Amino acid sequence: MAKKTKKSRKKNRRTAIIFWTCLVLILTPFLVLGWILLSAWLDTGSPILGERYDGDLNPAITRSDLDSIASSVRSMPEVDSVDVELATATLRVYADVDDNMTAEAERVTADAIYQAVASVLDPSVYFTQTESKKMYDLEIHVYNLSKNRDSEEFAYVIETRTSSMTEPVVNIVSEPIDAALAQQLRDNVENRGKPTPTPDETGEITVGGGEEAPAEETPAAEGTN
Repeated sequence: MAKKTKKSRKKNRRTAIIFWTCLVLILTPFLVLGWILLSAWLDTGSPILGERYDGDLNPAITRSDLDSIASSVRSMPEVDSVDVELATATLRVYADVDDNMTAEAERVTADAIYQAVASVLDPSVYFTQTESKKMYDLEIHVYNLSKNRDSEEFAYVIETRTSSMTEPVVNIVSEPIDAALAQQLRDNVENRGKPTPTPDETGEITVGGGEEAPAEETPAAEGTN
């Protein structure tokens, strides 16, 4: 009787080991897949950098720095709203200013915002690369957003300083560099799909795509006997 009990226990133990081993083997792929999906969901919206900036961007810009810059820019009387973003290795400051500000006035505001950023983040440290280390780029966007973009009063200024530059550069992006070329491109887009006038054989202008007039019939020559 004792031998049967021992054999039964060994059999039950072996069965339990096999069961749990199989259960672990079955559940492992699902657990791995679940962890991958959970990690992807948690990292949604975060840039995947890999090792692109390994050892770079040091010192790093912190959330406290961004809040300080936003607070400083928001206190400017000509600024209606401000948004400060840090995407990958670029710090961007978006400032919606008074609707009546001209491009030149916005240029002055962009310079003031640059100084506000510099008071928090030393440009020689945060926006200047070295031979062995990459650092941040800076973009300052100033615009009177509520104006119609086709209006002559609309103005958009971008002040940029990459980590390879020693001084920032200001561009008025709402004003084309070549106004004639810009107008030509707008006209081409507006006239796209419209029929193109073509001269006919008589020199008159007709709209292309019309049907040709049938040719006049000539009487057949009479045969001779």
